[in-house]
Amino acid sequence: MAAYLSEWLSLIIRWFHVIAGVAWVGASFYFIWLDNHLRKPPEWKVKKGIKGDLWAVHGGGFYEVAKYELGPEEMPPVLHWFKWEAYSTWLSGMALLFTVYYFGSPGYLVDASRADLTPLAAAAIGLGFIGGMLVLYEALIRSPLARNGKAFGLVLFALLVAVDWTLFHIFAGRGAFIHVGAVIGTLMVGNVFLGIMPSQRALVRAVENNETPGPEVARLAAQAKLRSTHNNYLTLPIIFIMISNHYPMFYGHEYGWAVLAAIGFITAFARHFFNLRHRGVYRPSILLIAAIMTVILIGVLAPSPTSVPATPSGSDTKVTDADIQSLIDTHCTGCHAKVPSSPAFQAPPAGIAFDSLEAVKQHREKVLQAAVNSQYMPLGNMTGMKPEERKMLGRWLQQPTQ
Repeated sequence: MAAYLSEWLSLIIRWFHVIAGVAWVGASFYFIWLDNHLRKPPEWKVKKGIKGDLWAVHGGGFYEVAKYELGPEEMPPVLHWFKWEAYSTWLSGMALLFTVYYFGSPGYLVDASRADLTPLAAAAIGLGFIGGMLVLYEALIRSPLARNGKAFGLVLFALLVAVDWTLFHIFAGRGAFIHVGAVIGTLMVGNVFLGIMPSQRALVRAVENNETPGPEVARLAAQAKLRSTHNNYLTLPIIFIMISNHYPMFYGHEYGWAVLAAIGFITAFARHFFNLRHRGVYRPSILLIAAIMTVILIGVLAPSPTSVPATPSGSDTKVTDADIQSLIDTHCTGCHAKVPSSPAFQAPPAGIAFDSLEAVKQHREKVLQAAVNSQYMPLGNMTGMKPEERKMLGRWLQQPTQ
């Protein structure tokens, strides 16, 4: 029952996280598109302090949008803020991190072959990387380096690859991937909380006090725009990480850290094409190069041909370790092994490998829920697992000692 309720809790948080993320990413895409499509307004608008405007048609009507250089002549009675999309995405993402990885199955995060960690130690390391990268990023974006976009981008990418490589050698692949995502998501919400919102509050205060926004407000506004641009380039990599736990061929690869780095670069590079195009700069070569890199990556990750092992003979009725090992070999390790024999998988689904009975015990609640109670594993019961085998597995898992 605990595993069943845990699945529901995970689903609810994940569902909310995806909804909030869609709203945040949508807002990010829209406002970057908006900024890049603004055109020089007529003179009468310029005299009112309007920097750019555009017309759009959607939903059966026309929209006229104008952006002020700094602020309007007076504060409008209703002002819409965009912040809770970011905050709710980050909060739900952290809740999911705790629920699935810190308080859930330790096999998703801890890989004893890489680092023999307790769940508490693993959580401390993960949170340390998340907080440490935020501090480092804030120091960099407030430094002169931020004025050089290409140099800043290269340094940030190098730091993220370093985090990626380090976590991949500490955590299980799936846990490493999701922590890189948590690092990126924290940088993005930090941009909102520590840069964009303070800039907007300063601008609003100046208008409310009938003051002309001064150089400090202009500086904050410029940095807010820079932070917003950074977030825009990080959206596609983080969306990939959000769905990557469904694809163990990525995080289960021997060089999963390099796979993630490559996909992060390709997706951010492809995003650059659209940002340029919104400004009237058309460079299809960017998409062509991104496509070529993707094809190369697909080729590199292609699995070698494998054969499915023969099914062993039946076992005695007594539940012994030998009986369970035979059962696991027959029904589970075709997919759930560090090197799966099934041609459908390059790496174990969800990062769960049953190469030893200790690994089966480590995922006890998951196995009980999936193979004994709900019986949705093996997928489609392709191996023909019998009801008596499920009962035997359940009895073995529930024995106080093995």
